[in-house]
Amino acid sequence: MNTIIVIGGSTGIGRAIASAFADQGNIVNVTGIEPVDDMRLGFPASGHQLDVRDEQAVSAFFTNFARIDVLVNCAGVIRRGGAEFSPQGFAEVIDINLNGTQRCCQAAYPALKEARGCIINTASMLSFFGSGFVPAYSASKGGVAQLTRSLAIAWAADDIRVNALAPGWIATDLTAALNQDPERSAELVERTPMGRWGTPEDLAGPALFLASPGARFVTGTILPVDGGYAAR
Repeated sequence: MNTIIVIGGSTGIGRAIASAFADQGNIVNVTGIEPVDDMRLGFPASGHQLDVRDEQAVSAFFTNFARIDVLVNCAGVIRRGGAEFSPQGFAEVIDINLNGTQRCCQAAYPALKEARGCIINTASMLSFFGSGFVPAYSASKGGVAQLTRSLAIAWAADDIRVNALAPGWIATDLTAALNQDPERSAELVERTPMGRWGTPEDLAGPALFLASPGARFVTGTILPVDGGYAAR
């Protein structure tokens, strides 16, 4: 059994990915910004409370693991209504989405090296193009893509593979406002060749692939999972 850590694995995309790894019989640990009730997750896993902005807490959390086969970074936020244009709002989103990912990768490095493990980060379709509404989110996800490529180069000699998923329009709490806006939702679905919103479960298969022996020569890749949205 492999040891899997899913940061931000108590909700949304992270939860779907964690559940898929648990279904394969792995030892799964998930974190959330709030306390995580193991019994309410709906799959076998150990829950932990962790704020990825807290470097000491992140370091302390990863000392619990001698080896990590897969680290999945899914902790992330978005601030709508123009909040990301303020210095405080911009800094908060960058600190969670980008710096938080880096903190977790760095703290997990010794255990990943021991296991010759892999990292799966969460980028976005906004890693490839900008948004006039959420500049901090776009900047953070562009940074996650470049961090992923850079760590893939830096840690290849340690047999640590580093890749990222780039979700498109996925129905989660982060996108609920858009999903529930009939006009905006219709625009997004029309632009998406597959003609629908994605679900968190749509990310599970790609994550399992990137963690599998079938992807043993795949590193530094940002894999779009967007129903073809970025192809147009």
